[in-house]
Amino acid sequence: MVRVGIFYHESFSRRSYLTVGRRLADFPAALDDLLREDGFRLYRCPEVADALILLVHTPEMIPGVEADPLCSTARASVGGVVEAAEKICLGEVDRAFAFIGAGGHHAGRSFFGGYCCFNDVAIAIAHLRKAHGINRFAILDTDAHHGDGTRDIFREDADVLHVCICGMNYVSPDGTKVDVPAPWGGRDPDEAYLKTAESAFASRVRAFRPDLTIWYFGFDGHQGDYGDMGLSLRVFVGLADFMVGEAREASGGKLLAVLGGGSRTDLATLIIPKVIARLGSG
Repeated sequence: MVRVGIFYHESFSRRSYLTVGRRLADFPAALDDLLREDGFRLYRCPEVADALILLVHTPEMIPGVEADPLCSTARASVGGVVEAAEKICLGEVDRAFAFIGAGGHHAGRSFFGGYCCFNDVAIAIAHLRKAHGINRFAILDTDAHHGDGTRDIFREDADVLHVCICGMNYVSPDGTKVDVPAPWGGRDPDEAYLKTAESAFASRVRAFRPDLTIWYFGFDGHQGDYGDMGLSLRVFVGLADFMVGEAREASGGKLLAVLGGGSRTDLATLIIPKVIARLGSG
C-alpha cells in the first residue's frame, strides 16, 4: 500500500495571497471520501521557523513578507511543504501533497511577489540537505508561469534539476536548468501539454537520479482560469500519473507535489482530490 500524506492548514480556505480569495473554501471537506481510503492521511501544517527561512532568504525578506497582509499564510504554507518533505525522507509516507495559502516559485533569495512570499520548495530542499544530507533534487514546474524565484535560488546549483514548462526556451550549459515553451492552441491542448512534459522531463530525471522528485503543480492553465491554456481535468490527472511513474523510475517512488497557481473554487474542488488520489496509485 502506498502511503500518501496530505498537508493542509485551515487558514488556506479563508485567506491567502496566491488563491485570489477562497479557492480552497471546500477543503478539507472535499477530501472526506479520499481520507476514508487506506493509505491517505491528513496532517496540519506547522509554521516554519526563521532559522529555516534564513537557509534560503536574506534577513530582510522576513520583515518584508510579514509586512504584507496578503502573506498571512506564508509560514504555514512553507511549514507544510517542509514537513511533507521531511516525512518522505524519514519513510513515514511514500508520497505527499502539500496545500499552500501563499505561493513560492516567484520568491527568490532577496525578492518576492507574483502571489508568492517565501520559496517553499527551496526551503524544504535546504532543510533536507542540512538535516539529513540529502543532496539531489529534481523539480518539474507545471504552473502556468515561470518559476523565476526557484531559478534564482538554484541557478548555480548543479544538484538541482529544474525543468519549467513556461513561455521560454532555454537549457543551461550543464543541462540542469531547462525552460520549455508551453504549447498553445491546437486540436488537443491536453495531449500536447502531456507530450511536452514527457519530452522535457522523463529522460532528464531518469539520468539525473534525484533523491526526491518534486512536482510544482498549478491548475491555473485550466480553461477559464487566469493562466488559461485551454487545458482540462484530463491533463492534470495525466500529469499526476506521469510524475508517479517518473518518481518510481528515478527516485525510488519518492514524490512531493506542491500546490501552485489557480484561482477558481470549482476547479480546485474538481481537480485537487483527483490528483491526490492518483498519487496513491502503485
